[in-house]
Amino acid sequence: MEHSPQQSQQPLRQQPRRHLDIFLTFLGLGLTSFGGPVAHLGYFHQVFVKRRAWLSESAYAELVALCQFLPGPASSQVGLAIGLIRGGLVGALLAWLAFTLPSALAMMAFAYGAGAMDGALGEALIHSLKLVAVVVVAQALTGMARSLCPDLPRAGMALVALAIMLVVGGIGAQVAVIVLGALAGLLLLEGATSTSTDDAGVPAPSLASWASPVALVLFALLLGGLPLLHWLSPNAWTTLADGFYRAGALVFGGGHVVLPLLDAEVVGRGLVSTQEFTAGYGAAQAVPGPLFTFAAYLGSVAGGVWAGALALVAIFLPGALLVIGLLPAWQRLCRRPRLRAAMSGANAAVVGLLGAAFIDPVWQSAIVSTLDVAIVVAGFVLLKRLPVWALVLAFLALGLVRGLLG
Repeated sequence: MEHSPQQSQQPLRQQPRRHLDIFLTFLGLGLTSFGGPVAHLGYFHQVFVKRRAWLSESAYAELVALCQFLPGPASSQVGLAIGLIRGGLVGALLAWLAFTLPSALAMMAFAYGAGAMDGALGEALIHSLKLVAVVVVAQALTGMARSLCPDLPRAGMALVALAIMLVVGGIGAQVAVIVLGALAGLLLLEGATSTSTDDAGVPAPSLASWASPVALVLFALLLGGLPLLHWLSPNAWTTLADGFYRAGALVFGGGHVVLPLLDAEVVGRGLVSTQEFTAGYGAAQAVPGPLFTFAAYLGSVAGGVWAGALALVAIFLPGALLVIGLLPAWQRLCRRPRLRAAMSGANAAVVGLLGAAFIDPVWQSAIVSTLDVAIVVAGFVLLKRLPVWALVLAFLALGLVRGLLG
């Protein structure tokens, strides 16, 4: 049966609207997602699973598991993957830009002396933002636990993962608990995964057949080619491109783990002083969005605005290329029954991993008094009725009062 021109053009008309929706949704997150990578996963869960239903609980957990395996900033990769699934390559780019630019611009401004949140009032505001992170992560954790650990075997896997992370910790342990969870799921859960709320897995991204292979080839070419380019033409630009791309390509877990590598690349090469590096790291704690935008500050200090933009793109690019290259294959593999069982076990392990991160550093870095506990409990109740941005504003107002009162 033939389709009318109006019918065939309808998806094209809807695509710009969908892209605008992706951009505005991630821009809201980029302006309000305080608290670091674990908190970002909580914000994403609240918006994309609970409120907008772009993903199921199991699909979201699978994305988290995939991005924990990949080098780069895991929470930003999850966001980019959601944009990719929702709106293709354009959606992925818009998701990354909207989530990243607010903090990147703030860090560039700080590099030019815009100032930081110093003093008692600034500390009170930052403390309030940490309390928001506690609430958001707690809400995500309870929701994922109910959905992804509905029976005793999966609850047990989550508890074992939690114990390993609390005792051992580190990026190696993160990867190990997900692998162990997958193996346990393969052994114990085959035929039992129908109790999950959704067995459809991660939705397929709308990509051309050439996109994933090209992304993987480009990832490898840049990883090998940028050091050669720097060797052939040593200057500040090739130094930044090579150093920041390598940092994004070789560091697992993202966030604070990348700091020693960045220190070696910019302080060790004399591009940034130790004092400037430390000041920028402190400022990065006070802005929303990914910690990797610290690269924009370092590049700006080293060589100005365009150098900051180069450092920013270079550190995020390898993780983005890996998501684009591997997500379609991951989606196809997870359709197989045995791998569905393995992923169900990995998802349970992710719950334990997030539980450990909730305890340390989210809870331990934020809760310093009984009043903090009461505020978090009230925030947890309010989050059932308020959007995240409203909770952020409410907690900032409370922090302002606490700061003024001393």
